[in-house]
Amino acid sequence: MFTVTSVNVNGLRAAARKGFVEWLAATDADVLCLQEVRAEPGQLPDEVREPEGWHVVHAPSAAKGRAGVSLYSRREPDRVRVGFGSAEFDGSGRYVEMDLPGVTVASLYLPSGEVGTARQDEKMRFLGEFLAHLKALRERAAAGGREVLVCGDWNIAHQKADLKNWRGNTRNSGFLPEEREWLSRVFDAADGGYVDVVRALHPDVEGPYTWWSYRGRAFDNDTGWRIDYHAATPGLAQRAVKAYVERAASHAERWSDHAPVTVVYDQ
Repeated sequence: MFTVTSVNVNGLRAAARKGFVEWLAATDADVLCLQEVRAEPGQLPDEVREPEGWHVVHAPSAAKGRAGVSLYSRREPDRVRVGFGSAEFDGSGRYVEMDLPGVTVASLYLPSGEVGTARQDEKMRFLGEFLAHLKALRERAAAGGREVLVCGDWNIAHQKADLKNWRGNTRNSGFLPEEREWLSRVFDAADGGYVDVVRALHPDVEGPYTWWSYRGRAFDNDTGWRIDYHAATPGLAQRAVKAYVERAASHAERWSDHAPVTVVYDQ
């Protein structure tokens, strides 16, 4: 079996103090994709920068204290690539990939956006460039007999079932029609060519949510969003046998506002 977990840690230094280190020691994952690390490698404690038994690549943002993605693998990768060939975004700590036998695994932190601001314009520019990369990556992998898995915080809820309060968010970034249409293209077999693995395994459920605001009682009431995805090429998606969200037992036990999303693939 090949187990992959993805989680937005909401600041890895803070998460390490709140329980991430203990979670890391207990996980059965073969590969771990982290987003919003928000630290240079030298700022991280040893037990998360280079934990024993893991091969780690960190891709921090040039903007200090923002974004940042990381990949942890039990097996040494054959190749590592930071960024996806974008003049604007390759230094922003939003994408890193590694080649393992038969599969390329990537960690993605897509911009969050905010309607009516430059942040939303940035997000839409990212979407335009990134879909082209996803297609090219899939085509290169197929030519080499490989699969692709892009995990991370995509900052878009695709369908109404992917957020509790969809009616109140139709004009907010993360559930805008143009964002949802873009994600539909990613998951269109004739376009992007990827599969939403968790939804494929859980087709008729609300959620399972992966992010809950720290405001109010969102976590306690399960008023969440599903914005963290495993996007896989069809061959790999067909081998997914189990998918689950590692939701904390209580609000007090959370070490991020996101929960880890884990998928087990049959090798």
